[in-house]
Amino acid sequence: MINNYPKYMLAMITALLICWSISCSGRSEKKDIRADETLPESVSEVFVKLIDIVTPEDNSEYITGEGIKVKIESVRREERIDSVTVFYDGIRLISLTESPWEYNIPSDIISATGRKSLKATAYSNGKARTTITRFVKVKSDIEPERYSYRVVNSYPHDREAFTQGLFYDNGLLYEGTGETNSSLREVELTTGKVIRQVNLDPSLFGEGITLYKEKIFQITWTSMVGFVYDLQTFRQLNKIYYQTQGWGLTTIDDRIVMSDGTNVLYFIEPEMFTVVSRIEVYDNKGEVDQLNELEYIDGEIWANIWNTDLIARIDPGSGKVLAYIDLSGILKDPVVNTNEDVLNGIAWDKDNGRIFVTGKNWPRLFEIRLVR
Repeated sequence: MINNYPKYMLAMITALLICWSISCSGRSEKKDIRADETLPESVSEVFVKLIDIVTPEDNSEYITGEGIKVKIESVRREERIDSVTVFYDGIRLISLTESPWEYNIPSDIISATGRKSLKATAYSNGKARTTITRFVKVKSDIEPERYSYRVVNSYPHDREAFTQGLFYDNGLLYEGTGETNSSLREVELTTGKVIRQVNLDPSLFGEGITLYKEKIFQITWTSMVGFVYDLQTFRQLNKIYYQTQGWGLTTIDDRIVMSDGTNVLYFIEPEMFTVVSRIEVYDNKGEVDQLNELEYIDGEIWANIWNTDLIARIDPGSGKVLAYIDLSGILKDPVVNTNEDVLNGIAWDKDNGRIFVTGKNWPRLFEIRLVR
């Protein structure tokens, strides 16, 4: 607690906080420090830093299934350290009680890809005195397989549909469109005929859609608002809100998964639309971003990678890219500039094992099979 510090140290702390406020905001905002407030960790470490992390260095790279050697050193020999607790990705791993302060994180702990935190907290006289954090990047330990495709069927698709979301249910396609004609549509597969349609307000740019318990969820791009509709009537039931851009949606069991154009996928509790977990998607070379429209197929998340002809097949547990599907050349139409009107839209007919793909403003929707 701050009231344990001498008066001259309190003055120094106050000055530091004022300087920090000026440097960050460009204006002076003197902070009131009450005697019962705890110092921010970054300030308290100036005076009681007991340890440092020698290895790993910040932003060191590892692969899944590879152990990480943690080496910590004491930097204040005159102060006794009771113990050092090591955390990885927010999980407490071990409390070390004697020097050398070293620990090998087991390989089975390093199971998910992404930028992970590694934290060490030093205790002295029964109190946490110093916390040091490093970040490491964990890439996938596998090289993704590569697939091509074979077109099984081709169906008409509305050239005015700027496809942002797509799914298949009970013989019908459901499509979310964007740009100036943002909408939710129910579409007849074989003819491309729009059976029902709900238009979004012109100020909104429609994005991904998904089905969850007879309800259709639709998000928008930058407005941070989405909508919930009744599947049978298309009546709007609710609004949903989120804290990032909205790109793609799919459903896995009792969770909705959302992309935001980065390499992060958010797992969301549907009733309150709150994020409960997330994964970061990496292949063996690094992070895979621009994740767009999503579909859950046979235990994998399939994601269009925006501005490419690729679909990434992602392990939802680890974030690893298991395979890529290259759909180059699938639309042979000289009128469509596929550099702008890109591949986007994946739908899965689970009962019949059919995969459908299309793109923004494409005149055709394709049923495909994968070819190794």
